[in-house]
Amino acid sequence: MPVENFKDRLWHTKPIRSKSEAMDKIFDIAIIGGGPAGYVAAERAGAKGLSVVVFDKRALGGVCLNEGCIPTKTLLFSAKVLETVHDASKYGVKAEQVSFDFGAIMQRKNKVVKKLVAGVGMKMKHAKAEVVIAPAVIRGRSEGLVVIEADNREFKSRNLLICTGSEAFVPPISGLDLNEVLTNREILQLKELPKELVVIGGGVIGTEFTDFFNAMGTKVTVIEMLPEILTGIDEQIAQTLRDELTKRGVTFHLLSKVTRLEGKTVFFEKDGVTQSVTGDEVLVSVGRKPNVQGIGLENIGVDFTPRGVKIDSNCRTNIPNVYACGDITGFSLLAHTASREGEVAVNHILGRKDVMRYNAVPGVVYTHPEIAGVGLTEKQAQEQGIAYKVSMLPMQYAGRFVAENEGKNGFCKVIAGAKYGEILGIHMIGGACSEMIYGACAMIETEMRLADVEEIIFPHPTVSEIIRETVFGF
Repeated sequence: MPVENFKDRLWHTKPIRSKSEAMDKIFDIAIIGGGPAGYVAAERAGAKGLSVVVFDKRALGGVCLNEGCIPTKTLLFSAKVLETVHDASKYGVKAEQVSFDFGAIMQRKNKVVKKLVAGVGMKMKHAKAEVVIAPAVIRGRSEGLVVIEADNREFKSRNLLICTGSEAFVPPISGLDLNEVLTNREILQLKELPKELVVIGGGVIGTEFTDFFNAMGTKVTVIEMLPEILTGIDEQIAQTLRDELTKRGVTFHLLSKVTRLEGKTVFFEKDGVTQSVTGDEVLVSVGRKPNVQGIGLENIGVDFTPRGVKIDSNCRTNIPNVYACGDITGFSLLAHTASREGEVAVNHILGRKDVMRYNAVPGVVYTHPEIAGVGLTEKQAQEQGIAYKVSMLPMQYAGRFVAENEGKNGFCKVIAGAKYGEILGIHMIGGACSEMIYGACAMIETEMRLADVEEIIFPHPTVSEIIRETVFGF
């Protein structure tokens, strides 16, 4: 329905004042899940005059805000501050008897989360969205409307966005007891700093927790089944980070398969030999699975598997007026991907031409040093049979990096098409690369060539200049 048809309705919509009134109201969009996909979609829809109801079984913000992106980055910043203080003498600054308060670090994490959750709530209020904090179940369809039950009430909507996210995948390992081990949720609630931590899985989540606890003085052992940590990241960059963490005392066991657990002792096979390691705590971080169960997808015929809900380029499912966004699709389990998918779904409902593109989705690992990349890696280009060329420069080519990162290393890698020089991928480690990767995203999104980037003026001195200098390296 065109946006013009909703304008008059927006300014005359009254807030719901009773349960019976909620049952009578027909919403333009119902959103199950208040994470980055859900609350961004609600905000965009409300701004365009659509009436919206948002359901979440726990709290607004989803996993990202409550159990993932924000709390972990808050902890990692404390680790970064600690490392900076330890290195103060390199910059001519004296810092003696440096210490930290683990409890205070965790309390600050809670404060940051609470503040940002409240901020999302204010956004929903501004968007005039009705928020229901209760489990929601799709009950069926009635006269073309989707019927949802939550908080002992029935809600009807013309359109439905399913944004229920994901949860930690717990592998079927013998002896693995969730009362003994931790996932990303429980580890954020620790009251005491463990002396030894065993991390099962060397993906992004496991690596970020490894970096944090290592900085806090915990002895960390990582067990990874694959040949390298951080699958999907440029392999040269992943190895560089692993080498750095190894220098700091982290132990990595690659090509190692966990076979069983006995309490907090982890047994694994490596090179045909069974080994074991025991920790005060064990973190299981081997991926995530979409939340497709228990929300009533089968009641309206949405096509899904344990791996997620299938969608098209407009984020539509196989059922008319029913969309799925975020981790539930099982495709790109990133908060910023989810937010963009929510926007695409709302735009399609409004009749605006927009499609979801995944060729320029940035990936970031917030360790110290940071990792950021977008577009194709060399391995992916090879797998797709794309002819390419590569330029790579050390971060030290950027004057500001040298000024602010005494004794630190890093590099930038640019991958371009062999024939036309179109930017295929840009990958970096070191400095604040998470803050400048968006420029690389724009280059790929707008199909820029090397010659185009050469004509862009970058501010000096900034670390971001390394991108332009690397382009000139071809």
